[in-house]
Amino acid sequence: MKPSLLLLLGCTAILAAHARADTPREPEALVKKVQEYAQKVSAVAKSAIGTVQDSEAMQQARRWLSDNTEMMKERLAWLKERLDELWKQAHPA
Repeated sequence: MKPSLLLLLGCTAILAAHARADTPREPEALVKKVQEYAQKVSAVAKSAIGTVQDSEAMQQARRWLSDNTEMMKERLAWLKERLDELWKQAHPA
């Protein structure tokens, strides 16, 4: 999960816990509820990240990147050479 989403969830948890507190004089209960909710959110986020990292699509993407990295480097080098040639033709010394 993105940090901004986690921050939003955390703020929502604080507001929800505050709204659920029996009286304003129970800050310990509020803190406990926020901590419990933060732990739940953290567990869900870790689970989601683990699921994405372990997914077949992610594994295929990693394999594709590792298999094609060298080819991409070669193509970028070729493109750089061509751009250098065009630059030299456009701006002779």
